[in-house]
Amino acid sequence: MLIKRREFLKISSLATASLLMPNFLKAMTFDDALVPDQKILVVLQFTGGNDGLNTIIPTRNDIYFKERNKIAIQNSLQLTDEAGINPALSYFKELYDNGELSVMNNVGYPNPDKSHFRSMDIWHSASRSDQYLETGWLGRFLDEECYKCDHPTQALEVDDMLSLALKGENNKAFAFKDPKRLYQTSQEKYFKSLYDHHHDDETVSYLYQTLGSTINNADYIFEKSKAKKTEQTYPNSQLGKDFKTVSSLIKSDINTRVYYLSIGSFDTHVNQNERQQKLFGDINEAVKSFVTDMKSNGLFDNILLMTFSEFGRRVAQNASNGTDHGTANQMFFISGGLKKKGLLNTLPDLTNLNEGDLIYSEDFRKVYATILKNWLNADSSKVLGWKNGVYDFV
Repeated sequence: MLIKRREFLKISSLATASLLMPNFLKAMTFDDALVPDQKILVVLQFTGGNDGLNTIIPTRNDIYFKERNKIAIQNSLQLTDEAGINPALSYFKELYDNGELSVMNNVGYPNPDKSHFRSMDIWHSASRSDQYLETGWLGRFLDEECYKCDHPTQALEVDDMLSLALKGENNKAFAFKDPKRLYQTSQEKYFKSLYDHHHDDETVSYLYQTLGSTINNADYIFEKSKAKKTEQTYPNSQLGKDFKTVSSLIKSDINTRVYYLSIGSFDTHVNQNERQQKLFGDINEAVKSFVTDMKSNGLFDNILLMTFSEFGRRVAQNASNGTDHGTANQMFFISGGLKKKGLLNTLPDLTNLNEGDLIYSEDFRKVYATILKNWLNADSSKVLGWKNGVYDFV
């Protein structure tokens, strides 16, 4: 059968969504909904290296204002006597005041890498800086928890391409940008015929079968996404649309336990404050709509929204009113089910730097272990190989 270029591109797109997973080549059955009150994790990735020092501001630290004489945040919203939050994150201040926000400062890893790609791989795979893994921490969670799963929607990424974080050895998450668009593509007559296509070549046959299973999953996700439409108004930004999609799926009886979103780029080498303020504004409004939606549906206590970025920025500003690639950073945790609220640890020590960079005090793998063990009820030692304890904020 001759495949035209346009048809091949569509096949490639669907293959990306299905991720060539052997476990899901059979026709799918979709009757395993989430158990009531099951915990859900939503990960929001700040792509590009968000500047943590202009996010949670050390309001009484003279070094901060000296090293950033043009870009220091002067009008932060007060959290404590020593710390404020960027005014563009005004809703995060409300969450903080309500006991629905926790902040882990100075998170990183030994021998940090300042390459966007390499550091993101380290965060995605939960590897050491000198270790290269082909699987992600949430993908390995799927390997441990989904060896009996009937379908691959336990984890979903709202994007056209799947991140390393969600790729396991035997199981992978399902990536899509828009449920309706994925469904419409899958329903075209050309793709429907893939069910009945057989080929002597094992690899080609495998591709056709995999795309057939993708058609089933596209239908399932689309049906769930429109099952309980939200009455909550979401911003018209891309992140607002992505959170609206996640909300519609959470409120359905889909079996998904992990959702993954991203926003960027935070690579603010030039005119940082303008760029960061715009991104924070989008995040602030999207998260506000999402949390309001979850609260109005009685779901917020079982939702944990976690943010991270691949690295922070250098302490001193550069000559272009921006900041260059740095090291440690903070992470946000938003939920109605937090056990510890507010600032979970001290602010970064600006008197003790490594050639102008922050020295991390909290290992991100311990954060992951905490989420896996205390929130997702998984064996964190099997997923991460981490046996150095967990935190107790969830």
